[in-house]
Amino acid sequence: MLTLRKSRHRGYADHGWLKSRHSFSFAEYYDPEYMGWGNLRVINEDRIDPGTGFGSHGHRDMEIVSYVLSGELAHRDSMGNVAMIPPGDVQRMSAGSGVRHSEFNHADGQVTHFLQIWIQPDAIGIEPGYEQKTIPAARKRGKLRLIASPDGVQDSVVIHADASLHAGLFDGDEHASLAIDPARKAYVHLVHGELEVNGQQLNAGDALMFESESVITLSNGRAAEVLVFDLAA
Repeated sequence: MLTLRKSRHRGYADHGWLKSRHSFSFAEYYDPEYMGWGNLRVINEDRIDPGTGFGSHGHRDMEIVSYVLSGELAHRDSMGNVAMIPPGDVQRMSAGSGVRHSEFNHADGQVTHFLQIWIQPDAIGIEPGYEQKTIPAARKRGKLRLIASPDGVQDSVVIHADASLHAGLFDGDEHASLAIDPARKAYVHLVHGELEVNGQQLNAGDALMFESESVITLSNGRAAEVLVFDLAA
């Protein structure tokens, strides 16, 4: 079964310095039909104004992945990590037994645009952790590149969850497919451009939810950037 989730149906919050689109219920946005999908709990598409950001705040028992699309994100946490996250990098923070962190846009005159992704872990109370890797665009060109997985294969970041995340860039006749277990769930989120997914046309911000399906097919892209999640049901 395929369920199309149009971009315009996502939640929206305008905090002045932060503008955010919520794929699932988050903060003041609540939709009982969209509390998550499998163990995927949050996809927030955030735009942070220059010189602003999220002050220090805490998390527990969540795998948090940041995927920067433009601008840069400055990260600092209670584990002692201080990092700049540019476009092309994937950051994973395991909140585990508890961690505090902040995220800021220090760039002058440039909005930071990124996706904040939360995945429910397969164990609670683990030791907090941090990892960041660069995934060059060439490795995503015309293919699905594994960027997060439970075992860190193919130089992906390690997430402590029964889930994997692929990223791809598609244009023209470039195409790809990914076999999935029909007993699991999958979620395709189109970041940019246009893309045909299992025969359905997606535009930027749209998503396709998979249940009891065995393959994901991607084709006919126009400057498309896509994220594909393989998830526990």
